[in-house]
Amino acid sequence: MERRLYRSSRNKKLFGVCGGIAEYMDADPTVVRLVFVLGTLLLVGGGLLLYLIAALVMPTERQIND
Repeated sequence: MERRLYRSSRNKKLFGVCGGIAEYMDADPTVVRLVFVLGTLLLVGGGLLLYLIAALVMPTERQIND
């Protein structure tokens, strides 16, 4: 089965971006969320911008399974 990057519908807090990345990388979603928070703090909002772009670009899990 081919691995695909998507927004998670099961493991999400806002849009499911971090949950989808965590599922793709077989990582803990909390660690991925912390990386985005650190990116936001260190890059003066850059992590938030990347998160919003990913939320717009990444398909949802339902769109892939349909």
